[in-house]
Parts: sequence; structure tokens; C-alpha cells
Amino acid sequence: MFRRLALATLLAFSASSLYPQASQSNDASLTGHWNADVNYLGTHLYNGFDLDQQGEKLTGKLSGDALEGSIESSSFHFLVKDNDGGTKQVKGDIESGTLHGEVIETDPNSPTHPVTYTFIATRRPPRPTAPPRRHEFTPTVFYRQFSPFNQPVLTVNPGDTIHTTTVDAGGNDHDSVKRVLGGNPQTGPFYIESALPGDILVVHIVRLRLNRDWALSDDDIVQRATDSDLAIKMKDGGKTVIWHLDPANGTASLAKPPQHLAHYTVPLRPMLGCIATAPGPAQAPPGTGDSGRYGGNMDFNEITEGATVYLPVSNPGALLYLGDAHAAQGDGELNGNALETSMDVEFTVDVLPNKWLRAPRVETSTSIMAMGLGSLDEAFREATSNMAQWLADDYQLTPIEVAEFLGTAAHYNVSEAADRNAGMVLRIEKARLDTLTRVDK
Repeated sequence: MFRRLALATLLAFSASSLYPQASQSNDASLTGHWNADVNYLGTHLYNGFDLDQQGEKLTGKLSGDALEGSIESSSFHFLVKDNDGGTKQVKGDIESGTLHGEVIETDPNSPTHPVTYTFIATRRPPRPTAPPRRHEFTPTVFYRQFSPFNQPVLTVNPGDTIHTTTVDAGGNDHDSVKRVLGGNPQTGPFYIESALPGDILVVHIVRLRLNRDWALSDDDIVQRATDSDLAIKMKDGGKTVIWHLDPANGTASLAKPPQHLAHYTVPLRPMLGCIATAPGPAQAPPGTGDSGRYGGNMDFNEITEGATVYLPVSNPGALLYLGDAHAAQGDGELNGNALETSMDVEFTVDVLPNKWLRAPRVETSTSIMAMGLGSLDEAFREATSNMAQWLADDYQLTPIEVAEFLGTAAHYNVSEAADRNAGMVLRIEKARLDTLTRVDK
């Protein structure tokens, strides 16, 4: 609710439409999960917090920090202290199931200059109960930023399935028609009902199908993967390469192969290079060539048909984007491009409420995979921490147990080396998890 971390806004939606009022009287218990629309000096931020009311006493958590306060008639107040010495004094009124008031936030580095801002909060809306639907969506616009400010193209419920298409990284569609400027243009964003900041969006990729017979790539090796000697040898690289796609035989081959690759073929393995939930508005919307906690241009070749992708939600509705389809790609996307093409995509969405995610995760029938993004060192650390959190949350392993398990079960892959952020993935085979007890929450 009241942190400065980017928590997204949708300019096209009012707070009342995002958070419909509950039919609660003023004397009902405040116990439960609440969602706040914060007006932080003119910027709308969104977050959730938990309250536990015992008589007139209030306790709970906000952004992981404990809160304590009380309620008196139709008014309430509570205090939040963080580990750095900062405080948030929250006070307000209860009216028709809605909390509204102000926050006085004090930074320990500037204690004489507190910041005051306002908020409105309502209870988490119920998950839609309508039967799952299948949606056919034909995109007419493609976006080049993972922005929270773009109007959603389709609203769906958890459990629904969407069938749609993507253009390639250069903006060309299945008919080889240029539809948009290149740079990984995306299909979406899709608004998922009941998804709120602090949740996890679950995207199950049901079907990926090539919809044309060609792809583009390059004949270079990215700088991150070359030493000075190899860089000199690659001085003539960087030209566009065209590949012929043969779905009937499941292979790709060079349209104009050089001498020693005349008989070289690549097994087709369609994948999505980009899949993301929009980050919040406190940062400039990242371009679709970038990646981060929100996902984005991860270029991970296990995001294939049958995979499930877990992404953090930072906006009401999650705002899901996808695109940058590849017919095939080796680990690291060493050419700077994979076999870039357009794709027919079918996926199902779901929401895991009140579950914090530090970085994207991927699950297949045989493995769970935790991602890290940044420099190679940062990505290695993030992937390890991401998997450690997964094992602690879902299998209740202690830190010592996590260490013993990862030390004997971890597999690491470089997923991405071509872009600003490198990617590292820690993979655990599900057979190694069979002896652990999963905790379903």
C-alpha cells in the first residue's frame, strides 16, 4: 500500500472500478486482506495489506512489516515500522466497507521532512465463479513497452483460455506483412480479473504453432560470450540470416547455407522469447527488449508448449504481454537473435493470491526452474535465491535443508546472454522432489 516501490496504475480505470466496494457495515470486523489505491503526491500506487482485528486492537502486516493500532467507532489508526527505522502512521475512517485516510511516512534519513499522502482501500474482490471460457483474440495493435498505461485489449477470468497470434521481433506477421516497428512488439496486455499486486499470475502455455515458413537470425556471437581473440575472428559477422521452416518434418535449415553447413538442420522447438506482467509506474515503462522481475525479454528456451510460467503481479489485472516467438534457440541466444518468427499461441491463466515472487519461475512436466536476471553474477545469485524461496515456501525446507538439497540437485543454465540483462536458470528435476513433502497453501 504505502511503499515507494513501483505498484502499477491503469489510467483508464478509476479506483472504484478496480476495487468495488464490499457490502460491509462500519461495525464489521476489519480482519482480512485489503487492497489500497494510494495517491502518492499525484501518482497512483497499488498494494495490499493484512489486518487482524481483536476487539479494538489491530495487528497485521504491510509490505512484510508488522503493524499495530486500534479501531474506535468508525475510525482507525495503526503504525508500521520497517527494519531501517522508517515509520508510517496510518489513520482514517471506515465507511460502507471502505477504508480511507492518510499516511504520514517518515524516512530515517530525513526525519524532519515526513511525506503525507492519501489512500482508499477495499477488501480483495472475490474470484470470479463463471465457468472457464475460451477466447479468440485477433490483435490489431502491438506494443513496444511493457507498460501499465496501455489499455487492456481483452479482459478474462482466472481459468480462461486465450487463443491469439504474435508478430515476429521485427514486426512482421504470419503473412510476412510489416505491422509495427521492430523491437519485440507484443500482443496484449490482457487484464485478468481478481489479479492484484502481491499475487502470482500463472500462465500455462497450451499450444505454440508456427504460422509461416521462414525465420530470421544473425551470424554473429554476442560480446558477452567472446574473448578478444574470438571477437577479432568474428569481425565480419552481424549479417541477417534467413532460415526455412519445415513444420511437416520438424526442422529448420539455412536458406543460403555456407559450404560446411549445407546439410545442417535444426530441430524445431517453438518458444516465447517474451512473456511479462507490466511493472509499476514509478519507473519508466521498460522496452520490450528488456527484462526484470516482471519477466519480459527473457529468451528462455524452456518456455515452450506445455510449460507453466509464474510471474509477479504489480497491477490490478496483472496486464499480461507476450511475443517474440522463436522457432528454435540454443542456450544463451548467442547470435543476438534466435530463429525469429511469428506464432499462433494458446494459453490459460490463473491467479495465486497473496503469494510474493522475487523473480519469474517456469515449470514443466519434468522440472521446476527459478530464473535470475542481471549480470551473470547477479543472475546466478538471483536464481539461487529464487529457488531457495520456492523450496522454503512450497516444501517448508529450512535454510540448512535448502543448502543440502541444492548442493546435490541443482542444474544451472545460461538462458540469455544477448541483452542488457543476462539470464541464469536453476533447474531441479521433479524426480528429486519426490521425497519432499509439498505444502499446498
